[in-house]
Amino acid sequence: MGTVVFFHAHPDDEALTTGGSMARAAAEGHRVVHVIATNGELGEAPDDLAAGETLVDRRRAETERSAAILGVHRLEWLGYHDSGMTGWEQNERPDSFWRADVDTAATRLVHVLRAERADVLVAYDWHGGYGHPDHIQVHRVGLRAAELAGAVRVLEVTYNRDAILAGMAEPDGDDGPDFDPSGPADDGNPFGTPEAELHLAVDVAPYVTLKHRSIACHASQVTDTAYFVDMPPAKFALWFSTEWYIEPDAPPGLRPGWLFE
Repeated sequence: MGTVVFFHAHPDDEALTTGGSMARAAAEGHRVVHVIATNGELGEAPDDLAAGETLVDRRRAETERSAAILGVHRLEWLGYHDSGMTGWEQNERPDSFWRADVDTAATRLVHVLRAERADVLVAYDWHGGYGHPDHIQVHRVGLRAAELAGAVRVLEVTYNRDAILAGMAEPDGDDGPDFDPSGPADDGNPFGTPEAELHLAVDVAPYVTLKHRSIACHASQVTDTAYFVDMPPAKFALWFSTEWYIEPDAPPGLRPGWLFE
């Protein structure tokens, strides 16, 4: 059995992008480690926070529940401040993840990789799927950490733009979030990655129910999660039974694959 470290930007990112892979790895007996870069301070603040409870408190508790559902063995918080979307004033906070020195942040991740004797590191594609500054920084820090640690397989989770467009073209596929995957995302680039640039299609069909439950854990972020939580089961399975990865320096071509090969 092996160890995989999933490196994510915010609480809830794990559920939406790699929840199926995390659940599958745990079910197959692998050790699953989840590292979260930021505290998610700039997420949606719910109306039902208790006296003395902060949004960070709530999001950490939600992430712990998600981890339990997915079978995560270790949660590690790097504790950087959420940087917000492109152009927000919080981008310039000295304690934001976006402003973090890449080598310093990468060294912190290296400590986890080495302590866990990680076989696989999952980070993000070059623009973090849709250009969020913290997602871009996960890519930069993750790849630098892998370079420093050595002997670890690196995979970059992403969104299959062509699969999203196909799903939206289904008879009931046009009632979701109002966005065009081919149009400019947060950084001005199209959403996700064209299928021609992907390497691994990971089958997580047996784990879509766990993925759905994981997403539902992040109830405070209702604007981001409600549409997916409320999907009919068949439609959710259609959209989320496969998770998509880029493998840097791999020969071109998409194939069925797995984190441990």
